[in-house]
Amino acid sequence: MKIDVFPHIIPPKFKAALYKKLPGGFFGKGWIEAMPALTDLEARFRVMDQYQDMVQVLTLGNPPVEKVVGPKDAAELSRIANDEMAELVAKYPERFVAAVACVPMNDIDAALKEIDRAIVDLRFRGIQLHNPIGDKPMDSPEFWPIYEKMAHYDLPIWVHSQRDINVPDYPGEESSKYMVWSLFGWPYETSVYMTRLIFSGVFDKYPNLKVITHHAGGMVPYFAARIAGFYDANEMLLGFKSGLKGQPLDYYRLFYNDTAIYKNTPALMCCHAFFGAEHMLFGTDMPYDSQIGFRQVREVISSVEEMDISDAEKKLIFEDNARRLLRLPI
Repeated sequence: MKIDVFPHIIPPKFKAALYKKLPGGFFGKGWIEAMPALTDLEARFRVMDQYQDMVQVLTLGNPPVEKVVGPKDAAELSRIANDEMAELVAKYPERFVAAVACVPMNDIDAALKEIDRAIVDLRFRGIQLHNPIGDKPMDSPEFWPIYEKMAHYDLPIWVHSQRDINVPDYPGEESSKYMVWSLFGWPYETSVYMTRLIFSGVFDKYPNLKVITHHAGGMVPYFAARIAGFYDANEMLLGFKSGLKGQPLDYYRLFYNDTAIYKNTPALMCCHAFFGAEHMLFGTDMPYDSQIGFRQVREVISSVEEMDISDAEKKLIFEDNARRLLRLPI
């Protein structure tokens, strides 16, 4: 079995509610309109049918609710999305083995309540966070109750990092060009998130916290030696003290990471060399590609299959790690 832990969906009822609250448009609407498999189940199933052994863990696609509406509406939209994803898991258990909760991060009290409802009542297997939350870093003290809650449940946080087009590539410009903000900005923001979370001490306080990054750990596996050398040099030259109980690289290796980097087996081997097979999970980012999902699924599967690792390790990536981490009953 291949358990896709990071496909995206915009369920129809949620889409209708979102459009009603934002009739003038919003960040991400163009993607929703261009990708029928986000909302049309038949279009999604046509992709999945190419791989009879593939199932999905549903995660909500863009936009993050807290990015486009106020706290009250974000809480309402989160409930609508989670209820609908729960319905889909119940109706199509052979397709969807679990779902990941949307939480309204512009109201932490509401977010904590929705986490409880989603995990206890709806049986969700974790939550998805979008980084950053507005202009706030995700290691801000106000967000620590989220980490405490998820450590209590011993279920993972899916982190979908983003950067907006209005963050310029150079200070003298007003916006980013040539899709740099997304193509390179999102993996960069993932790396920033991982670093800030580590040095904030979150993992020292909640050692069983589990976080799944999108796109194979961002920049981290490819810059591992630079990370180690950089912090060693700065400690020697500048007296930099991390305040951590262990070495920085040990904390980076705590993260779990999906395989959603198109067809790039060498990059997955780099991810494998740093994190190990036990911290990699099959994830496609479906359906965000030029072939409404077909390309992502096909290329990510083949890139994992072509890795120069044992069949047992491939099984960990495709299936076993998701079963263990999400405590799936299948």
